[in-house]
Amino acid sequence: MNIPFVKYRKICFIFSGILIVGSLVCLIIFGLKLGIDFTGGSILELEFKTERPSNQEIRESLKEGFDLGEIYIQPANEKGLILRMKDVSEDVHQQIIQKLKAKGELEEKRFESIGPVIGQELKEKAKLLIAISLLSIVFYIAIAFRKVQKPLSSWQYGIASLLILSHDILIPLGVFALLGKFYQVQLTIPIICAILTVVGYAINNVVVVYDRLRENLLRGVFRDFVLGFETAVNKAINQTLTRQLNTSLTTLFPLIAIFFLGGETLKYFALTLILGIIAGTYSSIFLATPILVSWLKWRGKER
Repeated sequence: MNIPFVKYRKICFIFSGILIVGSLVCLIIFGLKLGIDFTGGSILELEFKTERPSNQEIRESLKEGFDLGEIYIQPANEKGLILRMKDVSEDVHQQIIQKLKAKGELEEKRFESIGPVIGQELKEKAKLLIAISLLSIVFYIAIAFRKVQKPLSSWQYGIASLLILSHDILIPLGVFALLGKFYQVQLTIPIICAILTVVGYAINNVVVVYDRLRENLLRGVFRDFVLGFETAVNKAINQTLTRQLNTSLTTLFPLIAIFFLGGETLKYFALTLILGIIAGTYSSIFLATPILVSWLKWRGKER
């Protein structure tokens, strides 16, 4: 069965455009709620032996006698919780524990403190790492497809892959902007690691389709540049469709299990990967090569 994916590329472009604009609007209006990994602060994870107090009870309890600034509280499993607050000393840390023990018997799981200087350094390094990763991928695509110079140059494959990766990153970030606004979900180092993993996963899918397209083009069986290229693109998508869907599904199943059963620590790491893999699979099928077809047709009109 030969599905005409390229035929419906305009619908896919509109759909993706809506998602990207929506993500950008959320990022501009709400922004990302950075975790203490980037801003500096303290994180305290506790587990109550009996019933866990409500978030409001904990906030009210810690407001008395402490100057902790804005406190972010996240449930962890049935009886646990994670507190994120400004940087506190060991004395204040012990006072917080004693204060919360009045609400019920508890066990401290972890306490970490990150200074603002380290947090700022991590933020800058995270931005640099993402930028270097994206540029390296574009360079790799341009080198890998240097033998395919017709009807498009190798650097155009690189630019198209960069657009696809931007699409796959913006959508999860837009979701986290919403989660940060309404559910106080913070952007942390594990989430950045998940985004970088999404970049690698997405480019793998794109390279699979591009490589099959390169094979079809190098065979030289298409005479008309535009119609021939469109045929080669559609054939490449259909040839790699089963492989891409199988790879994505076998990765998504364990991630969904981790999201629901893996606890609070891994929950949003898994969610980032789930969103990124879904976006990456969609873009590699419906956007990666159809963008090249539209680029070629636009260039033909310009001439």
